Amino acid sequence: ERPLSARPQPKMAGAGRVWRVGALLLPPAWRLRAPGRGFGAAAGRGGSGGGGRLVLGAAFALGGSAGLCLAARQRLREHSAAELPAGSLQLTLYQYKTCPFCSKVRAFLDYHGLPYEIVEVNPIMRKEIKFSSYRKVPILLANAGSPLQLNDSSVIISAIKTYLISRRNSLEEIVSFYPPVKTVTEQGKEVLEYENKYWLMLDEKETKRVYPVKEVRVEEMKWRKWADDWLVHLISPNVYRTPKEALASFDYIVREGKFGTLEGLFAKYVGAVAMFFVSKRLKKRHQLRDDVREDLYEAVNKWVKAVGKNRLFMGGNQPNLADLAVYGVLRVMEGLEAFDDMMVHTNIQPWYQRMEEVIQKTGV
Repeated sequence: ERPLSARPQPKMAGAGRVWRVGALLLPPAWRLRAPGRGFGAAAGRGGSGGGGRLVLGAAFALGGSAGLCLAARQRLREHSAAELPAGSLQLTLYQYKTCPFCSKVRAFLDYHGLPYEIVEVNPIMRKEIKFSSYRKVPILLANAGSPLQLNDSSVIISAIKTYLISRRNSLEEIVSFYPPVKTVTEQGKEVLEYENKYWLMLDEKETKRVYPVKEVRVEEMKWRKWADDWLVHLISPNVYRTPKEALASFDYIVREGKFGTLEGLFAKYVGAVAMFFVSKRLKKRHQLRDDVREDLYEAVNKWVKAVGKNRLFMGGNQPNLADLAVYGVLRVMEGLEAFDDMMVHTNIQPWYQRMEEVIQKTGV
């Protein structure tokens, strides 16, 4: 199997207000439950758009990415990773903080110690990405000599990883290897897909260095795709599984945001009800079991089994792109009951703790 031929991606323009970002290195949620961690941390500054707008924004973001992308802005502290040489690679990430696809990109950037700026996008108005005809997140603006816009979390990761390994080609040329293609779903909806998005565009020598045997590359690509096509769809139905869990999720938002008394009550209770019913539709769409926890448990145990007992990570002694993708998706549940249940009822905890430790060690 070989990657398809490519055509150039358009260059892009301007950015909005930005903040420096980094890994938030706090105790894991199953050890210490704290407001503002993980999913709840989405509700920071700028949450005064009204309870109704918050509910609509949450529903819009959730439906648009099939993840936990809530309407909020949060200022994140400065990333303390070692700076690259001046002008080498300047990155700005446009995101919803609790979106699993955005979390994947942050896990990748943090693990590789890449400094980047972050812009939290309001999922209702999306003014922060008005410069872009592509209206989803994550979007990464990358400047390695000329400004480029990279869309789709897996394209972003594959393109930047290729650039870090091989400096033979410019980033602009590398991005051209991932052309956008319009396709139509079974429901008749037109969507934009990207060819080759799980491939690293390496020459033969580089490929042998990164993937000593063909099976290593095939395995990594298989599980990266699995994270996008299956694992991510288990998050929302589990977080909003019951009215109690939906209420707990919106309780985080109200506590962290700036709401008046009535506005806060509306956002908390009406939002929780709305997301509870959204989760039921997602459950039906993805043909999940009555108890969606069982699907989550089965999925993460399947992942742990694939990693095996003789490897620290699927990548061996260090995480590969599949490890980072799975970790990025799962960590958006931190601080919620679904995450704690997963830690207790599956075999994921040792691997997850190793991922936290290695990202802390390499990213700071």
